[in-house]
Amino acid sequence: QKYSNMCPALYGFVPQTFCGESVAAFSAEKTGRNLAGDADPLDICILTDRPIGHGNVIVECIPIGGLRMLDQDEADDKIIGVLKDDATYGAWEDIMQVPEPMLDRLRHYFLTYKQAPGSTSSSCEITHTYGRDDAREVIRRSLADYQARFGNLEQILDAALSMTK
Repeated sequence: QKYSNMCPALYGFVPQTFCGESVAAFSAEKTGRNLAGDADPLDICILTDRPIGHGNVIVECIPIGGLRMLDQDEADDKIIGVLKDDATYGAWEDIMQVPEPMLDRLRHYFLTYKQAPGSTSSSCEITHTYGRDDAREVIRRSLADYQARFGNLEQILDAALSMTK
């Protein structure tokens, strides 16, 4: 991020995912727009009541929905999940259980987190809030995009290392 802003949830990415052609096709189908993937790992916000002070952790979570976000004609979905076994949010199974003010905070964050100070326009747009089934489909497609892009990562790394010898 270029500017100071605080995400209202634990924010990170789903390992071994890539938002490419398959994710873009799903967003295009849902929005009716011609889109590309943002070529990044799939973003995720995890709702939890546990204070987690740093971002270099891997946690188990349950996807309950997402925000279909577009950033300059690129699919940039934000999966919403709950921390597994979380005392406050762990029983939620679908985004419909999330209070609207909490979703409004997440939407506001993502619509403004790339804005320069003093700017009144955003390159980001949220077209839909979707439930668990669509979230799982986005995750499935981003895993497939990762496989299509990187295949067997060990094989790629071994080939790269053998070229340096």
